Amino acid sequence: MASASRSFGEIATRVAHATGRPLTFALCVLVVVVWAVSGPFFGFSDTWQLVINTGTTIVTFLMVFLIQNTQNRDGAAIQAKLDELIRTSAAQNAFIGIERLTEEELDEIREKCESRARAAAAADEAEGAANRKAARAAERATG
Repeated sequence: MASASRSFGEIATRVAHATGRPLTFALCVLVVVVWAVSGPFFGFSDTWQLVINTGTTIVTFLMVFLIQNTQNRDGAAIQAKLDELIRTSAAQNAFIGIERLTEEELDEIREKCESRARAAAAADEAEGAANRKAARAAERATG
């Protein structure tokens, strides 16, 4: 199973990278233009319309799974890197693994972080005001 997962992951990565290139986009635009120009030749028939509808539906359906796989792996890799940075820094290790919490639990943590950030900003502002006041006093004393 691991081999199939690895193979699918490699294919998904290659396809995701290939589809994100300008040349691939241009090729897709060319296909649509050729299809549109061929409309009069086929009399704008139902079959002519069905060709583009079916083709785009199949491609979209398959791309959803490939792109989702790529994003899941990228997200997991980024999360692992962030967890390691947290673990090796002065940050709180309690944040490691929080991506598995419920939305409510994450909202609670987010609110606590925002509250601490506001308190830190207020403390920084107070410190800045005190420093400016001390600088003015020093200028008056020496000037």
